[in-house]
Amino acid sequence: MAPITFFLREESDWMTSRRNGDLEDGRGLSPVAREVLGFLKMRGASFFTDIVRGTDKLKAEVETGLWELVAAGVITADGFDNLRALINPKRRTGQGSGKTSRPRHSAGRWALLYTDGVKDQTKALEATCKMLLERYGVVFRELLSREAILEGNGLRWRDVLITFRRMEDRGEVRGGRFVSGFLGEQFALPTAVESLRATRKQEPTGETITLSAADPLNLVGVIVPGERVPAISGKFVSYRDGVAVPNEVPKGLHAITGD
Repeated sequence: MAPITFFLREESDWMTSRRNGDLEDGRGLSPVAREVLGFLKMRGASFFTDIVRGTDKLKAEVETGLWELVAAGVITADGFDNLRALINPKRRTGQGSGKTSRPRHSAGRWALLYTDGVKDQTKALEATCKMLLERYGVVFRELLSREAILEGNGLRWRDVLITFRRMEDRGEVRGGRFVSGFLGEQFALPTAVESLRATRKQEPTGETITLSAADPLNLVGVIVPGERVPAISGKFVSYRDGVAVPNEVPKGLHAITGD
């Protein structure tokens, strides 16, 4: 399974700490993936058929190599049709109707995601902290125990902590104790602090909110009491007034997730 993220290219600084990683040098990759990577480095953005011809590999081998590079976050494509061609066997063979009848060679080009090294580690760290604050509102160490972004980008909590302190000194975030029951420093967006204060005054409504277990707000067993639910599609978590309750999947939701 490969994680997929959506981001604006001009706001991708939070990913830049990976740009000098071993994967870009081919270390840790299979021989086929290294060969595909080398071809893209030499030739630049290329169509699937160009990669097959240039590497002199079987189509199935190139597909495996491309998928490995996609999962590693090393390459990107012109559009989702490239990924669909790798995921859907029918799309690869040109089966189906309408757009789904287009064979894989009609998809866009594959290219390296990164071409430059990290020029400003501080900027990358601040972008990471801003992204985490926009995701959670309040950030502290225990909250990030399931955040793959830190491990994936080779970051430690100490790096993030120092950056948060610097942002607090500039008045961009607030430091303090916003969530009880957890040790260590906490940082929050000003709007999040106001939202917490307003929520504290609200009476329970009994409303149940159900989320995909892959949602970042799946914090059951992390900061919300309960047994952890694997962060995978097809599973759900439900909250009622902020308390985890047995799943109450809305009728028809399974049709959206494909289960």
